[in-house]
Amino acid sequence: GDGRRATGDGRRATGDGRRATGDGRRATGDGRRAVLFAARSAIALYRLLDVLPVFAGDERVSRVFTLVPGSAFGVDALAAIERVGAHTVPWDEACRGSYDLIVTASPKGALHLLRGPRVLLPHGAGFGKTFRGEGSAGEASGLDPTYLVPDGGAPPALHALAHPSQIDRLAALSPQAAARATVVGDPTLERVLASLALRDSFRAALGTGGRRLVALTSTWGEESLLRRRASLPGELAARLPQDAYQLALIVHPNQWSRTGEFDLSEQLAPALDAGMILARPHEEWASILVAADALITDHGSTALYFAAALDGPVLAAYDGGDELIPGSPMAELLARAPRLDRSADLEEALGSYRAGTGRAAATSAFTVISTASAERESALVRLRRELYRLLDLVPPAVPAAARLLPIPAPPSRTPSAFAVRVRLDEDETHIERFPSHFEAPAHHLAAEYGAAGERQLQSAALLYLRIGQSATAAPYSVVWTVAGWTSHALDSYPGCRTAAAVLSPTHCVVRVRGGSLLSVRIEAPQEDGRIVHSDPAAVLSAVHARLAASGGQFTSAAAVASATSMGSATSTPSVTCVIGDRRYAVRLSPATAEEAARVL
Repeated sequence: GDGRRATGDGRRATGDGRRATGDGRRATGDGRRAVLFAARSAIALYRLLDVLPVFAGDERVSRVFTLVPGSAFGVDALAAIERVGAHTVPWDEACRGSYDLIVTASPKGALHLLRGPRVLLPHGAGFGKTFRGEGSAGEASGLDPTYLVPDGGAPPALHALAHPSQIDRLAALSPQAAARATVVGDPTLERVLASLALRDSFRAALGTGGRRLVALTSTWGEESLLRRRASLPGELAARLPQDAYQLALIVHPNQWSRTGEFDLSEQLAPALDAGMILARPHEEWASILVAADALITDHGSTALYFAAALDGPVLAAYDGGDELIPGSPMAELLARAPRLDRSADLEEALGSYRAGTGRAAATSAFTVISTASAERESALVRLRRELYRLLDLVPPAVPAAARLLPIPAPPSRTPSAFAVRVRLDEDETHIERFPSHFEAPAHHLAAEYGAAGERQLQSAALLYLRIGQSATAAPYSVVWTVAGWTSHALDSYPGCRTAAAVLSPTHCVVRVRGGSLLSVRIEAPQEDGRIVHSDPAAVLSAVHARLAASGGQFTSAAAVASATSMGSATSTPSVTCVIGDRRYAVRLSPATAEEAARVL
């Protein structure tokens, strides 16, 4: 009744935060409880970092990390520990000490050499994969008695699981291990759920706008998407209109470790040059899931987090093999989700997804997938209770709360030249833009001055410059006016027919060869109380195409003035531009002296 508990070997805890080690040595030496986080790979480390709020604010706890040897992916784990600034101890030193608690997220490695009660957390969702030549044939490594109870040794003091069915699966394999298992939920899923309110902020940071963000996810190994269908990201980037879709790729940390960031980026260069986002393996992958509208997946468990949190369309891109465990949540999801065999079938596959398919599969992986009930206990609260029981401490009064996911970084590369396809209807101009390096058939090439290369500028029929891009922070600078740069562009590039300055998302100024400056005003549509802006450069392609088709009818200020003097404002020359199924009303008028003098 005094907060102390027998150790089970004739000794007693002191009740003041100290504990005997059994060998005369203590891990902290200062009376604090020593908690060792033992990570074998980067993915295991990231899951351990997700549970750190359990001990937040508790000065009675000392947190140290060690790298469990034996994994081909251990180097990145050590680098990740160093990036977060955690205190590390070498494996040999960790084995010589004794700890009040050892927290791991993988049962593999020589964990039996560590002294102290061990807690095992899963480092994925659903226990859906098995690997040939490892442990028991056909068993998920996270539930495999070969690792949980090696050589007849003791199982973990606590095996924290996300769903009651996982205890049933474990009991069928090892009743001894199942006796130490407890359902607490999934702390990583809770981070995702807690961050759903940041979805708009994430999409703004990524520059998604009103586009549909499609994320691809690839696990690691021979059956992963990047091994089996390595060309899919590039095929999608070449096929999907830039103003309707945005792509992101989530790669398993083990694949990052195996390939290396440099080589991975080089392999994916065409898609990355088209603006595809390559999510960082720690935390950012989950931010991308929160921002995404749809997911293309192999048999990796990342898709279950997306299905649980958003229940958006999930498309299957797994070609089968030996790794996926039949009857697992991922097997269930892949069996029910529409299959994507060809990149050309994306729109059809997305349209055939049935709402609830992903959520149904996720309910068999996670015990709770909703934050609607304020009374329910979170995974961190449940886990804290269990861990502090093992530490023989009263938990802190401050609640354990999931930490919000970080704002993701914008794409590292964005296209600066586009092959533009144009369809002119009687009243509408339809625009589809594709990154020019895929050499897609097009009506014209549009290139951004100051960002595109000289070859692209020489070939472009439309050149545009965004405001602020020509100025520098240097004490000496030279800047263009709108009138000056548009004339310069047409003089310098004989192939250019239209030069334009982008002043804001709704305002541009254009000059057609042989004509005067025209002001372009864009009226963005409203949807559910939000104004949806597109890239004004796409609108400029519509203006360029429509003016070219008109035979120069509105290429001069005098012609526009004549048209607008015919009566009402509705007679102002206009273009209805259709971009990604949205309609943008565009009005042309003579540019004012103030617009001509604007500094770019």
